[in-house]
Amino acid sequence: MTDVTGADDVLHTLFRTDQGGHEQVVLCQDRATGLRAVIAIHSTALGPALGGTRFYPYATEAEAVADALNLSRGMSYKNAMAGLDHGGGKAVIIGDPDTITASEKEELLLAYGRCVASLGGRYVTACDVGTYVADMDVVARTCQWTTGRSPENGGAGDSSVLTAFGVFQGMRASAQHLWGDPTLRGRTVGVAGVGKVGRHLVGHLLADGAQVVITDVREESVRALTELHPGVTVAADTEALIRTEGLDIYAPCALGGALNDESVPALTAKVVCGAANNQLAHPGVEKDLADRSILYAPDYVVNAGGVIQVADELHGFDFDRCKTKAAKIFDTTLAIFARAKEDGIPPAAAADRIAEQRMAEARRH
Repeated sequence: MTDVTGADDVLHTLFRTDQGGHEQVVLCQDRATGLRAVIAIHSTALGPALGGTRFYPYATEAEAVADALNLSRGMSYKNAMAGLDHGGGKAVIIGDPDTITASEKEELLLAYGRCVASLGGRYVTACDVGTYVADMDVVARTCQWTTGRSPENGGAGDSSVLTAFGVFQGMRASAQHLWGDPTLRGRTVGVAGVGKVGRHLVGHLLADGAQVVITDVREESVRALTELHPGVTVAADTEALIRTEGLDIYAPCALGGALNDESVPALTAKVVCGAANNQLAHPGVEKDLADRSILYAPDYVVNAGGVIQVADELHGFDFDRCKTKAAKIFDTTLAIFARAKEDGIPPAAAADRIAEQRMAEARRH
């Protein structure tokens, strides 16, 4: 008899809770290459589901499924708020990409591409944590529904450039809403995580006249950025960063869950606006922020520049066209703050309402 321990928990989540509601969840396996993957399609109301592939050493299969469900749901809201004709999907590959050889990884990604292709275009994949442009070039060899490829292979290349640009637009909107001026000049911004997106964000902030404090668990990332921008200040860790006196804006740009029961009471900043996904550790954190008069720019709204870029790739990539669309994140963020004030709710709830309204209207047509 097959042991299905944990399956009941997954089915309960899918069919009986608010966190479920997904259209389709696919478990993929290829024993020859060691591939174990989960593809979650939350919604195709607005069009084919679009979202990245995360390659990560999850502790358990249940943790991987839960991550795919949460991330795919977030992509539905992100794509809706970005004005894209795409629903939300996400995939996770279980494993550590740093512990396999290049040839093993190539074969695994080719097998993964075949799994995505089997969905016939209901899900379009791209990069995420643990996957890169070169990986999408490999996946594209067995799956036409792949974005985030290299320019040499007809793709848009590194999407972190426009992700950072979009977050910067969200910060400008936050400054406009709170201080009446859409500039970061003279403001102090703390950036936690200066990897692919964070390092580009720091460049925008410095160019706009902000003072920047950074931290990252990777010493080499901090070293590379301070060599490029000697004017930045370095905090020992995130705990020290969020407690920095005089901090105006906190930008979480690493992994999710940055806003939780421990960090929110310690924040000195008046604005939170960053690139990380799923920043709110649990429902209710957005109210905790509002109770402290901390303005929260919803993560899936301000970090949508990357998905705007990879979506455009499907129509023949044009960087200027993408940048124009990403610049609209400024107006979208302001509209969310206005809706939040009008409805008397936190910005995260206002963003959800707007996204849900667009998806509901699409389903009626």
